[in-house]
Amino acid sequence: MNRDALTQSLLYLDDVRVSFDGYKALRGLSLTLERGEMRAIIGPNGAGKTTMMDVITGKTRPDTGEVYFGGDTDLTKLDEAAIAELGIGRKFQKPTVFENHTVETNILLALKAPRGALASLFGRVPATQDAKIDAILATIRLTDHRRRPAADLSHGQKQWLEIGMLLAQDPKLLLVDEPVAGMTDAETAATADLLREIAKTHSVVVVEHDMAFVRDLGVKVTVLHEGAVLAEGPLDQVSADPRVIEVYLGR
Repeated sequence: MNRDALTQSLLYLDDVRVSFDGYKALRGLSLTLERGEMRAIIGPNGAGKTTMMDVITGKTRPDTGEVYFGGDTDLTKLDEAAIAELGIGRKFQKPTVFENHTVETNILLALKAPRGALASLFGRVPATQDAKIDAILATIRLTDHRRRPAADLSHGQKQWLEIGMLLAQDPKLLLVDEPVAGMTDAETAATADLLREIAKTHSVVVVEHDMAFVRDLGVKVTVLHEGAVLAEGPLDQVSADPRVIEVYLGR
């Protein structure tokens, strides 16, 4: 364990290994994320991206290895609810919003809920919550759609709404899985802007296949392959790495 890296980082993974029925999903994954950093994670299918997020959120317990959050909290000792409570929020690839509720009510439900679990909605909205809802709607580009049922939104707008529901929980770290899959070019560009804005006040990990979108984010890239880090650095640097070209970009 590198003590300096551990205390300085928000997220610290060292030599994390996970196997399912003999299949090695993670084979010694080591990764650190600085406080306030946005990082893009790329790699071919089966590289271990989802398993990595499952480990960070407590869905999967590693066989061996260290996973620390905030410098001193051992995530391998906590369950999913406790990890959500710490301030780690995850957005899955397929948006899950309350289709029959308005955009505003979706955000309100997330605001009032305990972290990691959406509770029932009762009573009036306090003014402080009103201001927070306004700020979130502005961030996720849905101010003009606040009264629309979520079912009426485009696919891209539903993705933004779900990101807004995560923001309502005020996480320290957002894990975002393929946010632009199925989006139009305009929505993809707007999502890059949106995530860059969020990254000013939060740490963000983005798992993505769309290289143009990753380039747009303009952040450090980690390439996973067969459950470990293959390369890391600016996109131009990792894109030029012969090993990355062979296992991922050349396909």
